[in-house]
Amino acid sequence: MVFDPYRVAGPLLRRMDAETAHRLAIKALKAGLAGRQSTADDPRLAVSLWDRRFTNPVGLAAGFDKNAEAPDALLGLGFGFVEIGGVTPRPQPGNPRPRVFRLPDNGAVINRMGFNNDGLEVVRERLRSRRRHPTGLLAVNLGKNKDTEDAASDYEKGAAAFGELADFLVINVSSPNTPGLRALQGREPLIEIIRRTQAPLKTLSRRPPLLLKIAPDLTEADEADIADVAVSEQLDGLIVSNTTLARPDSLRGDAKGETGGLSGKPLFGPSTALLGRMYQRTDGKIPLVGVGGIASGADAYAKIRAGASLVQLYTALIYQGPSLVQTLKRDLLACLERDGFSSVSEAVGADFR
Repeated sequence: MVFDPYRVAGPLLRRMDAETAHRLAIKALKAGLAGRQSTADDPRLAVSLWDRRFTNPVGLAAGFDKNAEAPDALLGLGFGFVEIGGVTPRPQPGNPRPRVFRLPDNGAVINRMGFNNDGLEVVRERLRSRRRHPTGLLAVNLGKNKDTEDAASDYEKGAAAFGELADFLVINVSSPNTPGLRALQGREPLIEIIRRTQAPLKTLSRRPPLLLKIAPDLTEADEADIADVAVSEQLDGLIVSNTTLARPDSLRGDAKGETGGLSGKPLFGPSTALLGRMYQRTDGKIPLVGVGGIASGADAYAKIRAGASLVQLYTALIYQGPSLVQTLKRDLLACLERDGFSSVSEAVGADFR
C-alpha cells in the first residue's frame, strides 16, 4: 500500500479554519509536497475537444487556485485540466472572513468568497512565467469586479489578457456571491457579454475556446434562453453548474444556515439533472462540462452519461485528498469497461440514446 500523507494531514487541516487550511494546501503544492502522478493515463480516458487533447476528462474546478499560484503542481496530481480563477480585472479582497464553512456530515461546503483574487495583471504575469505542464491543459475563469457597471467590459478585458495564455476561457456569470451577477444570465445581457468577450479572441492566430458557466438555480425559461443563446452565439461549451443557493433539508451542522453557494454531494443530483436537460436542449451540439458533487468514479460516469464530455471536482478533495484523482480515474475506467465503452466519448449522453 502506498503511503498517503493526506491520511495524516487531512484531519489536521480540517481542524483549522477552512481558509487557513486552504492556504497551507497551496503552499504545500508550491513546495512540491503533494506528490505527482508517476504513470501515463490509460488512453481510453483521453478526450479530444476543440482541437485539444485531454489525457483524461477529470479537471479541477475554479476556486481552488484562484491566483494561478500552483497550476502545474495541480496538473501533476493527475488532472487532465485545471481551471484557475475567477480572475477580475482589478484586485479585490472579496467578502469579510469567515466566508468558507464545512459541512462534513454532508460532504459539502458553503462559501461566500466574493471573487477575491490578485487581479488580472498579477495572474497574467504568473501564467507568462510558468513552465507549462507537458500534457495537462489550463483554463482561466473570468469574473467581473463587484463595482463595475459595464459588466461586459470586464469579461472583454479578461479575454484580451488571457487569450494567448489559456487553453480555454470561461465566462463566469453564475457565482452567487457577487451582487447582481446571476442576472447577467438573462438573454440580452448574456448576448452582449458573449459577443464582447469573443471580440478580442478573433484577432488571435489560435483562438481559445470560450465556455459559459451557469447556475443550477435556473427557471425553465432561463434554461431555454441559455441553450438558445449558446447555440446562436456559437459558444464552444457550457459548464454545468456553479454552486447553489438551495438548502436541502438533509443539511446538518451549525453552518448549514450560512449564506453563500453550497457545493459538494448535495449539489450532485440537481446539477446532474440540469446537465441532462442542457444536453437535450442543445441536441448534444455543444460540449458540456459536468461539475457539482463529484466524489467518485461512479459520479463522474453519471455526469458523462448525462451529457458531459469533461467533468470537474473540488469539494470532494477537501474530504478525500489528492489521491481521489487517481482513484476516480481508475473507477471511471471500470465503469466504461463494465458497460462496453472503449472510450469516454462513446459514453457521452448515453442516458439519452
